[in-house]
Amino acid sequence: MRKQKVTFADIAKETGFSKTTISRYFNAPDTLTTENQEIICRALEKLNYRENKVARILASGHTEFIGFVVPNLYMHYYAEMLHQMLTSYSKYGYKFLVFESYDKEDYERTYLQDLLSYNVEGIIILSHAIPSRELASYGVPVVAIEREDHYISSVNTDNLMGGVQAASLLYKCGCDDLFFIDGPILDLARPHGRRDGFINICTEKGIPFEVLISDVDNSDYKETYNAFSKMVDDIALRYPGKKKGIFCANDTYASMVLTHLVRSYGHFPDDFSLIGFDGSPVSENAIIPFSTIGQQINVIAERALEVLNEQIEARNKRIPESVPIRHEVVTPVVINRETTSQSVLAEPASGYKTGGIGRRSKGGKINNSLLGT
Repeated sequence: MRKQKVTFADIAKETGFSKTTISRYFNAPDTLTTENQEIICRALEKLNYRENKVARILASGHTEFIGFVVPNLYMHYYAEMLHQMLTSYSKYGYKFLVFESYDKEDYERTYLQDLLSYNVEGIIILSHAIPSRELASYGVPVVAIEREDHYISSVNTDNLMGGVQAASLLYKCGCDDLFFIDGPILDLARPHGRRDGFINICTEKGIPFEVLISDVDNSDYKETYNAFSKMVDDIALRYPGKKKGIFCANDTYASMVLTHLVRSYGHFPDDFSLIGFDGSPVSENAIIPFSTIGQQINVIAERALEVLNEQIEARNKRIPESVPIRHEVVTPVVINRETTSQSVLAEPASGYKTGGIGRRSKGGKINNSLLGT
């Protein structure tokens, strides 16, 4: 037989409190003394009370839903970020409504309106199509990750430092020419710092470099893989006999480059070095574990939820409080693996005579549409 549900009347009878007091325990616990909260808590345990979530939502208006908007989930960084968010349930009890916007403004705006209609407690957004001024106008707590954040709170990686770390590692490995490769970057995205840090080190050290930006729509994995394969083939063709260091803007791109090189050569070639950016599981679990700049995704997720939860709690008080905008920055870490290992990179590329690093021609060039044809 089905067990009879415990009602507020049952709890009131057990504790000697009114049903109104019991309701306040669930919907506004801060209005009760600590002693009375403990009395009700013990009664719930004794009665084996199972909360009716739907009834609580209807009574309080608090859904415990959090909106989570990403450009896509095929990129390992976004998938790992979602995973880290979901592991927070035991701490915060939030449930996530997830949307992929593909960085299309009409998609993103539609999804955000849907989230507002679900009366979400807050929104965590990694997509880049809608400016933060509009997001701030929605009247719901919003925290951004790796995107423009002038009017809303955010948690970001120190992308400039990450770019410096990546270029510095490739330089120390004895690479002759360095390449930063990326897909299209929207104006509202933050990772421009990765490119800028890379350029700063190349300029400072006098290392020849190129910034190669594919104009292929990166929402399609196969199309993006083909585009990056052509990019790598072009680099190999133009720089024979040179040690080539490639810094990819994220681990998904680095995984594509690694896969293409291994397929082409049958192994990871000695005249290439490779480093990604994310620290997502794919960097460690690839057929050849590749180096990366770790963003500490778990730390970013934890801090983003802390910032969002602070806003939600302030908003839900009997007298709502305003919380200042916060911008948290997480320091990246260098994860050095086989694709930048000294044992592989100590030997010069076949047919190339080593010379003094930094004594070759200075400067670099930026190609924004190498793969447009």
